[in-house]
Order: sequence, then structure tokens, then C-alpha cells
Amino acid sequence: MDIKVSERLNGIGEYYFSQKLREIEELNKQGKKIINLGIGSPDLPPHPDVVKVLHEESSKPNTHAYQSYKGSPVLRNAISSFYKTWYNADINPDTEVLPLIGSKEGIMHICMTYLNNGDEVLIPNPGYPTYSSAVKLAGGTCREYALTGEHNWEPDFETLENADLSKVKLMWINYPEMPTGKQATVELFERIIAFGKKHNILICHDNPYSFILNEQPISILSVGGAKEVALELNSLSKASNMAGWRVGMMVGASERIEEVLRFKSNMDSGMFLPVQLAAAKALSLDKEWYNSLNSVYAERRELVYQLLNIFNCSYDRAQVGMFVWAKIPSKYKDGYELSDEVLYNKNVFITPGGIFGSNGNGYIRISLCAKKEVLQEALERVTVL
Repeated sequence: MDIKVSERLNGIGEYYFSQKLREIEELNKQGKKIINLGIGSPDLPPHPDVVKVLHEESSKPNTHAYQSYKGSPVLRNAISSFYKTWYNADINPDTEVLPLIGSKEGIMHICMTYLNNGDEVLIPNPGYPTYSSAVKLAGGTCREYALTGEHNWEPDFETLENADLSKVKLMWINYPEMPTGKQATVELFERIIAFGKKHNILICHDNPYSFILNEQPISILSVGGAKEVALELNSLSKASNMAGWRVGMMVGASERIEEVLRFKSNMDSGMFLPVQLAAAKALSLDKEWYNSLNSVYAERRELVYQLLNIFNCSYDRAQVGMFVWAKIPSKYKDGYELSDEVLYNKNVFITPGGIFGSNGNGYIRISLCAKKEVLQEALERVTVL
């Protein structure tokens, strides 16, 4: 049979990590025992109380039915309280919160809700590849805006202001920025909000890393006037070690939430209630939880710094999040060359920065989601390059 895929898949390749994991699997079958320092999938468990709630609620006979498309009031109230406690942002739990089956689906939901063919979207370079693929799948056109170390990994507003923005409908931002680890500031968010208002552009902020190795978590919705122009995605995957649970959230003005719900309600039938109730418990955890998590990541990061020193890479110790972003030495053509050398010669996988966009070509990214013993073994393997 000659069954052709839809045209919307033109230019959409397989996700890099999906492809690379298959290659690593094949290398492991050959006995290579690859150490994977590429993917940000937390290896630590959720808080025991969170798991306890899931177990107890799953054991009840009345928690297995379809759920509300807008999520349980318990979870929505927990999200609202979380935003007030940690970000000092006032969020109405009834109208300004939409629980998601992982925040990644929220990227697609937003693009499908707002984009028509020919609409343009500002995408960070470097940035999370899903932004670009979601825009293309929704029929939109990507317009990259450069993030560079020379510009402190912030948008160059002067360049943007001099561009034709007449067809731009959305702008994706992500702070703490992935892959660079650049932290947000109130001043940066204020500039972005003003930019969005001036040009009638919906600002879409992806905020899953704000608690990892970061003493000053911030939400764009804590800045005055943000709800008029911004939506924020957040997640329990990173800061609560619940990546496989698929729990995220969208927060913003009630009109935006209702608009996205029109699309989302046609895509799923709600989230398993025990997962929602366990997520609510996770959102109620105090600073002791985040401190304990970050103490582990801080120790791991020191080992990653040692690894990068062996590669003669340079890096900014002020970066935050669960990765370390580093500039490669000039002897390598790009991050792919260094990544491949380490993978094939030392059986250690690190992420080439170029998968996040052309401005990442001179960089690599190493994940902190590996135990100290694993990182120490990686150090032993690469001591002699």
C-alpha cells in the first residue's frame, strides 16, 4: 500500500533524543555500557508522601472514572496556592488554571489554539526543539530570535523592534532558559511583557526549571500586567521528580484558559484523579523538599564541572536548572564532534548544543540526572581524551 503521511509532517523529523536513544540501545547491545548524561529525566523519586497519596487514592473504588476537563478543584486550588506561596502571583483557581497531562502537551495546545496557516511565531535559538515542531505542526511559521552569550542569553529587543512583526502572533520564552541555564529577572519579564503588548503578541512562557539550583524562583505572572499578554506553562516533572507522571499546568487570564480548553477538551478525557490528588500534595511541599533536592544536584554539578574541565570547556557558574551549558574549545568544529568523540571513544553520551538551534553549535549540555557514582565513572572514562 502507498499510504502517504500528511503534509504537516513535512520538515518534522524524529525528536533527536528518540533517535539517539535507539543508537545508544544498539551500542549497549554490543556491550558498550553507555553512560547517558544527555536527557533531563530526574532519577530521584518523588516525596514519599506523594507516592502514599497515589497509592491510597488508587485503592479507592470511586476514583477511576472520567474526570473534569478542567481538572480537580483540589489540584486547581493547590496550583493557585503554589503560585501565591512561591511566586507571589494571584491566580484564580476556578478560572485561571488548566491542569495538563504534562506541560509539553500545553505547547501543542497553545499552538493549535491560536495559529492559522501563515501566522508567525518567535522561537528562541537556542531553545527547546518542541517549540518549533509544535508551531510547524499547527501550520505556523517559525521566526527565530537569537540568544547569545554576548547578549547574556536574552532577546535582542533592538533587533526585534527593527524587524517586521506584522504576522507574529506568539512568542515562546523559557526562563530559566533551557539549554543555557540563564535565570530570569523581573526587569527582563517587564521588557518582554511591554514588547508583547506593543505588538499584540501573546507571550508564552515555559517555566519548568525555576526551582532547580535556583534560590529565586520567578513566574512571569508575578509581574504587573502580565495576564493581559502572557500564558505560563509549568510542570511537576523536574522539581517534584514526577516526569513519568505527566502532570503540568497552564496559568493565565480566564479568556485564554477557556480558549485553550476548547482545543484540549477534544484531545483527552481528563487526568487520573489519584494522580491529580498526589500532584496537589507535591505542590504543598515546603522549602525543605527543594533544599534536599538541590543539595543533591549541587554535588552532582561539581562533578560535571570537573568533567567539563577535562574537555577544556568554559561555563558560567551562575546558570541554574538541571543541566550545565558549556562552550567547547576551538579544536572542535562543533558540539556534535565533541559529543561523538566522547560517545564512540569513551562510551559517555553528552548532548551537542546544536540540537537546540544554530546558536548552540559551539556548545554542549550535560544533565545532572545521574548519580554521583555514575558521574565519577564518567570522569574516569574521559580522563584521557
